[in-house]
Amino acid sequence: MNVTVKQLEIFVAVARSGSFAEACALVHLSQPALSISIRKLEDAVGGRLFARSTRSLALTPEGEAFYPVVRRLLSDWHRSLEDVHNLFALRRGKFDIAAMPTFTASLLPAYLARFHRQYADINVTVHDVVAEKVVEMVRSGRVELGVTFDPGEAQDLNFYPLFRDRLVAALPSDHALLDRPELRWEDLQDWPYIALQRPSSIRQLVERALVECGIVLTPTFEAHQLVSIGRMVTAGLGISVVPSLSAGQMEEMGAVIRPIGAPVITREVGVLTRRRATLSVASQAMFSVLTETPIHTGDTPGFFDISTGAAVPVSPPLGTAK
Repeated sequence: MNVTVKQLEIFVAVARSGSFAEACALVHLSQPALSISIRKLEDAVGGRLFARSTRSLALTPEGEAFYPVVRRLLSDWHRSLEDVHNLFALRRGKFDIAAMPTFTASLLPAYLARFHRQYADINVTVHDVVAEKVVEMVRSGRVELGVTFDPGEAQDLNFYPLFRDRLVAALPSDHALLDRPELRWEDLQDWPYIALQRPSSIRQLVERALVECGIVLTPTFEAHQLVSIGRMVTAGLGISVVPSLSAGQMEEMGAVIRPIGAPVITREVGVLTRRRATLSVASQAMFSVLTETPIHTGDTPGFFDISTGAAVPVSPPLGTAK
């Protein structure tokens, strides 16, 4: 059975007006074309929908039963078209984004505010999860966008770098090392050390870098969340190494931040997507806000380097996947 939306609209126009002539004006068709359309519809459904005479036009009992069904179908059809149009026009919709806690607690709110100013009718769900979980959620399709550290080579993922984040030291407010404006990694060896638990990517990054320098940091305490690390540092249990993205959060808890050099250890932060998946229009809009809006408001082109407070160009260029 091949029935078109146009045929159903013509049927409703004829039934509503009770006249072929008036229906022609409503649907902008000639009377022969309208008559042909009604005849094809009746052929498709298997019987007459209208009782015709020289003076009157009325629905048959079957037509009477069919009429409210067709009106409901057309209403659903037009509403569905309007809904999908609003999705494409970003007048409605929703999407999920996963981001590591250091980003959600520092930079993400400003990005969301910019997004909301442009697309106030889009609902956003933020999944505040550890960096490794961000990768898992994007890979499984549970979210379309993730913000995390560079996960390295991954055939099924695209990584769009935003900026580089430097690892810094978090110390108790009365610690002896605070008399130094910048620390060296070897300075940390003689103090109780609080580390993120394995398989934390930050811990792996630190351990790989320090092996090359012949430096070993043996944890006295370990924790899974950076907020726990911060509380332990503030309580005087030891010192720790954290991303500079979390520096503000650490300072709010009472810890003091110092940069660490020799060597400076950094890691790219960026947006993660699935390589063979098409983003929804709403997610594309959020992706644009994340990758096209500078984090700073200065005149220097580029993006904000958390470790130095300076704007630096991103490499590879934005929009180029790794």
